[in-house]
Amino acid sequence: MTMQPPTPFPQRSDPDDRVAFDRRELGVILTLYGRMVAAGEWRDYGMSFLRDVAIFSVFRRTAENPIYRIEKRPRLRGRQGQYAVIAMDGQILKRGADLRVVLRVLERKLIRAVE
Repeated sequence: MTMQPPTPFPQRSDPDDRVAFDRRELGVILTLYGRMVAAGEWRDYGMSFLRDVAIFSVFRRTAENPIYRIEKRPRLRGRQGQYAVIAMDGQILKRGADLRVVLRVLERKLIRAVE
């Protein structure tokens, strides 16, 4: 009887290959998130770190689809900008190279007329 070496399991990609938000970017995003939670607009969030994109999803309620997605796609850095805010229906609300400028589209939701 001849012995064959065992077939190795397929290797998963290295976790370091994934795109992620750095500390500064998360600070900017979580500052906005905290203000929107205090205003009663947002209630939950989720983060996904994939090979091509990092996603910060914002939920009004936990069991729903995200109302907004904040995406970081480094491959688009030289073209349209690596950051984007995407609405629930898939419409791109703002895209650019500066995260603070891109997030201003969501900050406008905080500004309301006072009666």
